[in-house]
Amino acid sequence: MRRRIAALPPLWVDAALTAVILIAQLWPLLSSNERTGEPWDWWGYVVVVVASLPLVWRRRAPITVLIVCLFTGALYDLADNVARQPIWYGGLVALYTVAAYSGTWQRIIVFAMTLTGGLLLVGSSETALRGTVLFVAAYAIGRATATARAHAVALEERAERLERERQVEAERAAEHERARIARDMHDILAHAVSLMVVQAEAGPVVVRSDPARAEAAFDAIAAAGRDAMMQLRRMLGVLKDEEAPRAPQPTIDDLPALADQVCHTGLRVAFASTGTPRPVSPDCAVAAYRVTQEALTNIVKHAGANHADIRLTWEDDTLMLDITDDGRGHAIDGHSSGGRGLPSGGHGLIGIRERAAACGGTAAARPRTDGPGFHVSVRLPLAQA
Repeated sequence: MRRRIAALPPLWVDAALTAVILIAQLWPLLSSNERTGEPWDWWGYVVVVVASLPLVWRRRAPITVLIVCLFTGALYDLADNVARQPIWYGGLVALYTVAAYSGTWQRIIVFAMTLTGGLLLVGSSETALRGTVLFVAAYAIGRATATARAHAVALEERAERLERERQVEAERAAEHERARIARDMHDILAHAVSLMVVQAEAGPVVVRSDPARAEAAFDAIAAAGRDAMMQLRRMLGVLKDEEAPRAPQPTIDDLPALADQVCHTGLRVAFASTGTPRPVSPDCAVAAYRVTQEALTNIVKHAGANHADIRLTWEDDTLMLDITDDGRGHAIDGHSSGGRGLPSGGHGLIGIRERAAACGGTAAARPRTDGPGFHVSVRLPLAQA
């Protein structure tokens, strides 16, 4: 019921309240004078109507309505033959409205003047005490209503602010997720397509001279395609609404298999690990695999290398990942001077740095100082116990 009333236009609510007060104020005048049996003087009806009707505009001009109600009510006793009015409801409602809707100094001054005028115009101390209690109660209820309304507005504003922050955070998370998916798809497709292109280029060369090697090249193409399809299906399954089988993403434990897969292109890849393996967060484990995958893809596409090394070094709180090759080209962001001439997106090392930074790590890429080739070094933090 309260919500329905609050949804009504304020003017309707004030009109209904005015009607109720007018009926209550006219009620004593509906009976005849007990002493004379005559009807009450018309002056009483006029004063009651004039003291009640302004309440329709109480929210628009609260102070003016209060003055009219109190002043008119004070004129009620100018006629002798009028019924006694126990309480002037219009003045109390008008004072409540001033306390609830007017400014600080306005309501304080008006309240002080109302109390002073009431004490000066009453005829007895009992009436003065009763009027003071009623005025103080009306003012206190008005202030309580204003405080509750301000608190409700503050809560609503806070809820709106939290909702905006939640939306911004959700958009930020969605943007981060889109960037992560884009990186994963880039790594998967670039790696698989690079292996397939290299094997496809080698197939026609050896199909007559070395059939077994040509068959191995075609098998490598099929294996690279199946692996890419499996990883893409796994990624897209996460994005679907319905439940789909979701295998875990490749991690550090899959690096030896990745090295073996790249070996089918003719690039000799060696994998080595030193130190005691320690706990790694899932994000860092996936990042280590993707970084290695992207680095090997760059080597296959652009470096023109014969040999590559993958070396893991487990330190106390850090995992060091080093990928080196002996190629003639400098595979910086996919640009080389001696590679195979495969097309490049130009974002290889950028993606490596982004993946390392997302895990709180760092990545660096530079030409080797001990000979031809390139060196990618990634430092990833280990999970805290």
